[in-house]
Amino acid sequence: MRMKKTYIYMMLLGAALWMGSCTKEEPVMPNEEPKEEMQKPYVEGELIVKFSAEAAAIVEQQEATRAGVVTRSGVGSVDEVLDLIGSYELERVFPRVATAEEQTREAELDRWYVVRFSDEYTTEEVAARLEKLGEVQRVNLNHTIKRAYTGKATPLSREKLDRMMQQSRATTMNDPLAPMQWNMINDGTMFTSGEIVKSVKDADVQVEKAWSRTMGNETVIVAVLDEGVDFTHPDLAANMWVNRDEIAGSKVDNDNNGYAGDVHGYNFIKDVGTITTNDLYDSGHGSHVAGVISAVNNNGEGVSSIAGGNGSQGGVRIMSCQVFSGNLSGTSLQVVRAIKYAADNGAVVLQCSWGFISGSANIYDWGSQGPRTQEEFEAYAPLEKAALDYFVRYAGSPNGPIDGGIAVFAAGNESADMAGYPGASDDYVSVAGTAADFTGAVYTNYGFGTSISAPGGDQDYYYDYVDENHNYGEVGCILSTLPMSKSETGYGYMEGTSMACPHVSGVLALGISYAADQRRPFKAEELQKLLIESATPIDSYQTGTKLYMRYTADLGPIQPMQLNLSALRGGMGSGQVNAEAFLAAIDGGGVELKFPNIYLGTGAVAVVSPALYFVDGEQLSYTLSIQNPQVASFREMAGLYYLQGLAEGQTQATVTASNGQSQHFMITVRRGAGGNGWL
Repeated sequence: MRMKKTYIYMMLLGAALWMGSCTKEEPVMPNEEPKEEMQKPYVEGELIVKFSAEAAAIVEQQEATRAGVVTRSGVGSVDEVLDLIGSYELERVFPRVATAEEQTREAELDRWYVVRFSDEYTTEEVAARLEKLGEVQRVNLNHTIKRAYTGKATPLSREKLDRMMQQSRATTMNDPLAPMQWNMINDGTMFTSGEIVKSVKDADVQVEKAWSRTMGNETVIVAVLDEGVDFTHPDLAANMWVNRDEIAGSKVDNDNNGYAGDVHGYNFIKDVGTITTNDLYDSGHGSHVAGVISAVNNNGEGVSSIAGGNGSQGGVRIMSCQVFSGNLSGTSLQVVRAIKYAADNGAVVLQCSWGFISGSANIYDWGSQGPRTQEEFEAYAPLEKAALDYFVRYAGSPNGPIDGGIAVFAAGNESADMAGYPGASDDYVSVAGTAADFTGAVYTNYGFGTSISAPGGDQDYYYDYVDENHNYGEVGCILSTLPMSKSETGYGYMEGTSMACPHVSGVLALGISYAADQRRPFKAEELQKLLIESATPIDSYQTGTKLYMRYTADLGPIQPMQLNLSALRGGMGSGQVNAEAFLAAIDGGGVELKFPNIYLGTGAVAVVSPALYFVDGEQLSYTLSIQNPQVASFREMAGLYYLQGLAEGQTQATVTASNGQSQHFMITVRRGAGGNGWL
């Protein structure tokens, strides 16, 4: 990054940040001065720097412990500059993890360090000095991820919930609130009253028919970078990711992944393994997002979700990477650590309802504008870009349903004609928001950088809708799970591109589940392309004038407004995400998954699950034979095979399923091999 940039970018998160909840903020009139920043958009006294390879090797030698803090870099020119500014310390950005260190170094993420220093000099002054050094390749401000406003969700009261359940009609799922989820299954009648028609049949994510192929696969993990997810929620608990090698509440890193106590994810804000949702100023957004993706389906409880399985089986898993908590602002450091953590711990979809303000945002409303080009984005946030690229490249596995990862971002809620970065980059997916009639939501960003659209809710548009349960415009928002500490029922409404975003993450997770079920691996870029190409065209709905009512939190509807929908035509990405078409496009694609060849050190053990390599493998039993038992042996336990290298050499092995199908593979054993596993 070059510190000489004069503009200030502001990162925003989801419903609590983009205009994401059904609570509104005060409008800013055009004759007012631009809003002042209440605090600096970066952390004072800290910089994140990337050293040259030679300098990084010297700094590494200075580290007293694994990922430890040191008070000298060992690089003469760097220490000379830092000595002038007073006391300082350095810490590697990403903790060392043995299983991921090779790829960390390949991606050059090992060369990034946090430099903390006294307040004798400003952060800008220190950055300017460090930038002049040849040993320092990049300087990154530790950006503050700031909330746009303090809007909350609209919780569903017990009275309304009881009334809804009494009047609930039959749907594909037995979840009592499913009929209120127009975003999942839209029959076109929910927002139709007399001559007023604000709903179109199938203006949803087309998931109902997709469920006939799969309802989710528990081997697929979605990392939710957001507020914490309520892992005790009765509609979420069964589908939470569980790190079985860790101990809840532990201050010791039991599984050596660099983080202690991370059973359901990690709280990067407070640097602890305990995920929280009960801060006074939490909005519940993380749990709301998780419910859209993988609330447990068909459990007779609450809402349905896109990839939540069937009953207690088959739902994709939610990993909570907490980058917000109450009024505590996340930082670049916390976000990039969360991104890498997700990749290193098995997540394949990165759910990010945040991003920089659009480069076309109205400066009077938003106080600043974000990057307008890929070049500006990479110059402003090089570490964020590097971490995201690490996820895209190293998440997943060649031996799993997806090789690489897919990052999904909200396009933003500034009504601007370009999406915000990082989502605007071609490398990731950026999601615009729609209403229940395929029209663009009144707040959504669109145009340049927008990949696809999805239901995001539009309360301002449905201001005149009141149903038999005394729900007002909020039913035009997205109904999903809320932390039990934030709602007497555990459910409520939110809106925004931050809500559109998890619909796409959920559909992606459903598609990856289908690839897993079919044992047909894909490259991440292949699935991302199929997702975009299979969308439902919606340009024909972006016509005429859309009337809506501007709200404020205190006064309610105060100002009639209108949106020229033709401005959105051609700007809502490839169309609305379509789960049925996406899964159909996956069918028969990819490559046939084969049992992998095994590479072992003498005495080392590799654990393999044959069920992963046969269609409907979980319903089959297996036998395994090794041609030369002098080279390797095996034992079976609970459906897993433990293969041990005995002597140097190579031998063929065969695994045979109870349906008669067989697969051959090679076992190679070498003395002093650097590890064990796939060849």
